[in-house]
Amino acid sequence: QVQLVESGGGSVQAGGSLRLSCAASGHTSSMYAMAWFRQAPGKEREFVGVIRWFTGFTDYADSVKGRFIISRDDAETIGYLQMNSLKPEDTAVYSCATRRQGREYDTWGQGTQVTVSS
Repeated sequence: QVQLVESGGGSVQAGGSLRLSCAASGHTSSMYAMAWFRQAPGKEREFVGVIRWFTGFTDYADSVKGRFIISRDDAETIGYLQMNSLKPEDTAVYSCATRRQGREYDTWGQGTQVTVSS
């Protein structure tokens, strides 16, 4: 079993940056991928991006491509979501999640609020 703890949310003005962290503990050798999702009030949860843990391959939603960067510190088993050029529409609760190879995302962080003001 993997446990995830997020940190780094907050409030920022449009155009600013924030970095979220997702610290993994437990059976981290089973992690195949770590993804970030977000959910704004009244909206469905949205995929933001993903990193395959061992290869470092990343993929992003079109809405954040070129502005957000996902990385990981393999030694510390921490994933990062660097968010640049933030827009008010990026305001949401951001959550990290992990999955094993061939499985759905089944482990989630507690979520952290990101608020971008215009």
